[in-house]
Amino acid sequence: MGIYVNPGNTAFKEALNSKIYIDKSELIAYTNEVLNTKQKNLCVSRPRRFGKSMAADMLAAYYSKGCDSSGLFSGLRIEAENTYKAHLNQHHVIRLDVQRFLETKQDLDTFISEIEKRVIAELIKEFPKCSNLSADARLKDILDQIFIQTGKGFVFVIDEWDCVFRMAKEREDIQRSYLDFLRGLFKGAEYVELAYMTGILPIKKYGEHSAINIFDEYSMVDPKSLGEYFGFTKEEVQRECELYHVDYDEMETWYDGYCLGETYIYNPKSVVDALMWKEFQSYWTGTETYEALKLYIDMNFDGLKEAVVRMLGGGRCKINIRQFQNDMTTFKTKDDVLTLLIHLGYLTYDKREGAVLVPNREISQEFLNAVDGS
Repeated sequence: MGIYVNPGNTAFKEALNSKIYIDKSELIAYTNEVLNTKQKNLCVSRPRRFGKSMAADMLAAYYSKGCDSSGLFSGLRIEAENTYKAHLNQHHVIRLDVQRFLETKQDLDTFISEIEKRVIAELIKEFPKCSNLSADARLKDILDQIFIQTGKGFVFVIDEWDCVFRMAKEREDIQRSYLDFLRGLFKGAEYVELAYMTGILPIKKYGEHSAINIFDEYSMVDPKSLGEYFGFTKEEVQRECELYHVDYDEMETWYDGYCLGETYIYNPKSVVDALMWKEFQSYWTGTETYEALKLYIDMNFDGLKEAVVRMLGGGRCKINIRQFQNDMTTFKTKDDVLTLLIHLGYLTYDKREGAVLVPNREISQEFLNAVDGS
């Protein structure tokens, strides 16, 4: 068992031991379906505190050869699936939280080499019988060698994949180097059995650097078949409200409203806090100040402030999401800013109407603070 190669299941165990846990294990049934297929590369983006890390921890605990997770998954929904036993702790896993390598901006120039160094060191220990594994080689070359000599591939689980673009907003050189690293690691690689990346932003568009378009993207504007795993569903929240004797109608008003195709989901962080503390307020937005939201509104592209005021009154705003460059700096129109706010969780997108709206009371309060302070 390592930190990055074939990790343990402690993080997922902590989630299960928490006072409130909503079973999202059926996500594994989908990832099992796409193992070793052309659909094996997934980039799942959703707002902060929407369960990204928990899902990554769950996948690592399920697939990793470095632990026995049969007891953890006993009684969960995935246990009833036909593919459950076939893949339980049967795969070599590489689990990365990119943010752990970027504690400060000073790490931006060295984090890629640091990732490679730490993972390679564990791979050499994990595969002592493999020859030609040099600590000075590139990670992709080491993985190629292991695959050639053992016939064994890897499941990659990468959390906070996009934190580079949030920390290095003005460092295009770093962004491009990072995309080149990911492209080299995944594109055409036979050793990849599954690659699951998760973060806030979809994959950055950079002309020829969009070459990591091998990833199918599941996002707040296009969740495909995974919408119910992005947050809590109505049925899940109703059940918890009954259990904890909390007013469901108030819960719906405060935290529902995120439209993902045919599914509406609730903000999971806020629902859990409201259930625990028996009080309705802004829990999710309270984790950071409103200044970040105010900054985007103050840009006021094409009457952005007026659009926000209209949405606060219950209106909707037509939007073209296709020009957004999937970063936090390239803004040319109001639509670019509004699309970013969808990915950040401040707005929701009705795909059928091609329009955005404010999802609930929690977010309305945050917008009112930002508009009043402008």
